[in-house]
Amino acid sequence: MKLIPGHLTLAQLADIAAGQARLELDDWSAVDASAARVATAAAGDAPVYGVNTGFGKLASTRIAKDQLAALQLNLIRSHAVGVGAPMSPDVVRLMLATKAASLARGYSGVRGVVVQSLLDAFNAGFIPYVPAQGSVGASGDLAPLAHLTLALMGEGEALVKGQRMPARGELDRLGLAPLTLAAKEGLALINGTQASTALALHALLRFEGLFATALASGAMTLDAARGSDGPFDARIHAVRGQPGQIEVAAVYRELLAGSAIRASHREGDERVQDPYCLRCQPQVMGAALDQARHAAQVLIREANAVTDNPLVFDDTMISGGNFHAEPVAFAADNLALAIAEVGAIAERRIAMLIDPGISRLPPFLTADAGLHSGFMIAHVTAAALASENKSLAHPASVDSLPTSANQEDHVSMATFAARRLHAMIDNTAHIVAIELLAAAQGIDFLRPLQSSAPVEALHTRLRADCASMPADHYLAPDIERAAALVQAGVLKAPGAPGFGG
Repeated sequence: MKLIPGHLTLAQLADIAAGQARLELDDWSAVDASAARVATAAAGDAPVYGVNTGFGKLASTRIAKDQLAALQLNLIRSHAVGVGAPMSPDVVRLMLATKAASLARGYSGVRGVVVQSLLDAFNAGFIPYVPAQGSVGASGDLAPLAHLTLALMGEGEALVKGQRMPARGELDRLGLAPLTLAAKEGLALINGTQASTALALHALLRFEGLFATALASGAMTLDAARGSDGPFDARIHAVRGQPGQIEVAAVYRELLAGSAIRASHREGDERVQDPYCLRCQPQVMGAALDQARHAAQVLIREANAVTDNPLVFDDTMISGGNFHAEPVAFAADNLALAIAEVGAIAERRIAMLIDPGISRLPPFLTADAGLHSGFMIAHVTAAALASENKSLAHPASVDSLPTSANQEDHVSMATFAARRLHAMIDNTAHIVAIELLAAAQGIDFLRPLQSSAPVEALHTRLRADCASMPADHYLAPDIERAAALVQAGVLKAPGAPGFGG
């Protein structure tokens, strides 16, 4: 893949996260020109932040010319203070690639060897060990990016087949030379939003498949409960004009077209309106789609952005605040709302299915209720996960805790905002898995009637891994197998809309 700085697409970022790309940069002119300007500043006597001064609250401290390289080395060592579990390889690959793309735009003052080191590490499959906790999402994602940089220098650690190993040995094994830093380069590498952006992008990519599967589970539930497809009529959604709602309603119409179950109760059904969890699916899921697409636009821009400080322009170096990750924090918080609501409405559909007064199916989806409990407690699990998501959906961006002796007195908390999305996606994937199992069980009770071709195909694929439950059996393994199918995107609704280009 030709790396064109400033022009990465969501599809390219997905390939990068999956390790399905090899990155090359053709045009080095901007990098070389920017590095030359920093070299000139380092040789001069004027104070330039991050080149010949200390950092943060120590910005007024001058550093001697013969200590400029040591300044950058010390910066990386002192800032590699992260804790917690390591970031996943997918996230670290995104960090490597987006940091390289940012530096390659030629506003950061690093030498070409720095950018090439990032590209070589990515292409060789080198995964720095980056603890997930320790960034407040301003002044850059300092600690995570310091761990990434320290590994490239051969002093940190690498993640090798899931194990924490000395980075130097892995660099040697892969034939990679340890990176040595010059003036400003350490600061350029750790200043920026690449950790929070990578975490949020990875969550966005994961949510895209989960969203498409939740459309499928909702359609299957609608048919299992013998709901009406009238609320998906295109005219209803056209007069409101919300684009996500319009697109989602069209997907539901395609999913349900030709269902013999629907045809069987089109006449003589005494119910005038279905519960909101069935009837309002386009409105809820469409709103989630619009939120996800907005987040995608913000995150794609951020993945292409220059976010370190100071920045190098033709005639000067200017200190600013592009490292403040407020856009990422807001995007992550909006994604959290969408993820939580997808899970919340799915949980309500499960509750509806197990209630015979609403679904007109056997109690708890078992033929001999009392002797068997059926999906009674599977719903409790879904409720627990949906409730947990509500707490996790509290906006992280409204919090701020001053750091660096009040020099950095307002921060975004973007890194946590993005990191918590992955727990929410795991929770929602399990909720949707439980809904699929319950909906499939409901369809089983309506045999010999058939649902639509798309829903029957999803039912058949689910049943290949998860058997029907005419009598109680150990259900947890079925939930895990169904959740694995959800996470893998195997049960996605055909024609589901994506989040961006």
